[in-house]
Amino acid sequence: MSILTPQIIEEVHAVGYAIVPTAIDETLALDLRSRLARLVTEQRERATSTTKVDDYMIHNPFVFDRAFLNILEHPAIIEILDEFLGDTSILYACTTSSMPAGGSNYSNRIHVDSPRVIPGYTSQIGVIVALDDFTEENGATYMWPKSFEREKPPTETEFFASAERVLPKRGDFVILKPRTWHMGGNNHTVNDRHAITLSACRSFMRQRFDYPRLIDSQLAETLTPTLRRLFGFNVRVPTSLEEYYVPEELRRYKSGQG
Repeated sequence: MSILTPQIIEEVHAVGYAIVPTAIDETLALDLRSRLARLVTEQRERATSTTKVDDYMIHNPFVFDRAFLNILEHPAIIEILDEFLGDTSILYACTTSSMPAGGSNYSNRIHVDSPRVIPGYTSQIGVIVALDDFTEENGATYMWPKSFEREKPPTETEFFASAERVLPKRGDFVILKPRTWHMGGNNHTVNDRHAITLSACRSFMRQRFDYPRLIDSQLAETLTPTLRRLFGFNVRVPTSLEEYYVPEELRRYKSGQG
């Protein structure tokens, strides 16, 4: 069943973000929340002074727990990526965002998630997967409507005069144009608030991580065609003339990749 409506699609294009209600079921959301809470605890225990700034954000959680692969190829995620970027898009980044009880995390600054401003063209799309309800009390994200073509960072006064809080429920998605100016809030509750943040880009763009090299060979052999596409296995370039001149079916770079 489709999760996107014409209204949601138009809102993303016009405003820069939109909530998709009940995009995943509560059972999956609660399972991922439990797994993420464990990963955050483990990461914080091994954090050093140089990594502590990110100790509530897990990069590539599927490396530590393969259950996170399930959200990457969930039909709701694929529907969004195909709608906004086409069916050859690839994963730019997979991170998590846990807002600690009584504090905040690295998102607590006015920022965008992409350096590129290309008027009228969507080069990337982001998805926030809410694993808890977002509330004003637990640090719900501030979003500045219709700001995605602005290059110059706003002042705090300018930003807060126009920004609104986005309040997805557990299992909802927030689709986000990465050029939309936004900021994480402060969690004034006694419980951590958890989410997964995904970003995808066009197939000809660079990923934050070289996923075909990052993923170990044993895991790579088990990936579905959808995951191989997302991780960029279809857009690798040859490293030698021998690789370049192999038969088409053996080429690293598959045809028709956009």
